[in-house]
Amino acid sequence: MVRFIARRLGLAVGTLLVLSFLMYGLLELALDPLADLRENPAPNREEMIANRVRLLHLDLPWYQRYVMWLTSFVQGDFGLAWRTMQPVGVLARGAIVTSVQLVFAATIIAILLGVTIGVISALRQYTTFDYTITFASFLLYSLPIFWVAVLLKQFLAIGMNDFLNDPGVNWPLVIALSIVSGLFWAGALGGRRDKKLKVFAGALVVTFGVLAGTLLSGWVLNPQIGIVGVGVVSLALAFGITALFAGLNNKRALYSALTTAVVGTIVWYPLQFLFFYVEMNWWWMFGLLAVALLAAVGIGWAYGGPDRAVSARGAMIVALITSVLIFIDRVLQTWGQYFNTAEINHRPIATIGAHTPGLRADFWMGQLDRWTHLLLPTVALVLISFATYTRYERGAMLEVLNQDYIRTARAKGLSERVVIVRHALRNALMPLASIVPVDFITLIGGAVITETIFSWAGMGRLFIDSLFGQEVDPVMFYIMLTGALAMVANLVADFLYAVIDPRIRVDA
Repeated sequence: MVRFIARRLGLAVGTLLVLSFLMYGLLELALDPLADLRENPAPNREEMIANRVRLLHLDLPWYQRYVMWLTSFVQGDFGLAWRTMQPVGVLARGAIVTSVQLVFAATIIAILLGVTIGVISALRQYTTFDYTITFASFLLYSLPIFWVAVLLKQFLAIGMNDFLNDPGVNWPLVIALSIVSGLFWAGALGGRRDKKLKVFAGALVVTFGVLAGTLLSGWVLNPQIGIVGVGVVSLALAFGITALFAGLNNKRALYSALTTAVVGTIVWYPLQFLFFYVEMNWWWMFGLLAVALLAAVGIGWAYGGPDRAVSARGAMIVALITSVLIFIDRVLQTWGQYFNTAEINHRPIATIGAHTPGLRADFWMGQLDRWTHLLLPTVALVLISFATYTRYERGAMLEVLNQDYIRTARAKGLSERVVIVRHALRNALMPLASIVPVDFITLIGGAVITETIFSWAGMGRLFIDSLFGQEVDPVMFYIMLTGALAMVANLVADFLYAVIDPRIRVDA
């Protein structure tokens, strides 16, 4: 193992050195830091050119400047953005945080939705549902991100802001969404025609009731989950997660999940006092989440039995989702105050930037402001990335379902849930092991087009601005960072292969 890691790290360092040398040489040909001064009509133009030449060492050959840059880079000095006279490290620190905020949620949501829909599409191969998902995936995959972003600004931001200022019930839209929901669930669950009709009718009625109740009750103007919502969702998740990963016949796992849901719901009330009297920050949030997960493990372990790990795992998932629901509910409690502030002016869905300038907000309102700015770029990125994960997972699942060991598992009398979740799904995740780490780890590199359209000052925007500003040091930092992360992602993918498939050993 040590030899394997050392060999891969040595290869990565050598590759980065070659990459840095080639890219520095190409930037020497492509960028001209003196271009703006040559066209400057100022009488002291020659003096300004001489000063910039002296600042950037342009009087030296490019390979000597490369050696100077590399020496400083290795020592932790990443150079200077000479137009603003700010160190690259300072600029990159803020840009990395911004890019992570922008892409992290979109990547997680796209992976979860893509894998889930891809598996269901494979299980419903050659049905209307499968054809519809395939068509939608190819359509979304082919859409340019800038066009999607413009449509989202027009219809989701401007349209939603207008609606919030004059809320009403668009009954044709409510009915159309209810029909789409019914068709989706009928196709996803499958079965005979009578079962599909029942599922369609049930999903249609539930969706219509939720949408109509939400609009007629004025919930959109004062959105909250509350203790009742947290309890209902947590209990439903306890049944769903147990049915998926352990089976409802596993009473210990079911009782562990239900107990965790009940405890999480009860804890909602005292947490409101804690949130009100204590100034919160992310350290508090992660600390409370750690306590919740440890308590869930304790609950699962306390029910005993030969499968304590299964019970603890289900309880942890329920505790995680319940904690997220409580957090979201507390953030939404600031909606009325946020909506009526002068800086927001009753138009909360933002189209540009990462935060509202001049907004005085505490921790909770700050999170809400960040969410409203994240909404549009996150939706844009999810729509494009979701299609990719769906196609990969569908193809991988279809290949696995045709394997001999799947037929053997079914012939042995195993339930379809066990065959799909424990045997097929794990092997179907193998192709994604080489894709997800690259997408996930290199998210620090930013989304260049998305950040430019929505005016997010992330790594992608820093790269574009530096490139047009003829600044070599920030561009080289971006190249080295993304290159290093790509190599780390490949190393992580090798380890994921070994984790998913025990037959693969990294030492091999």
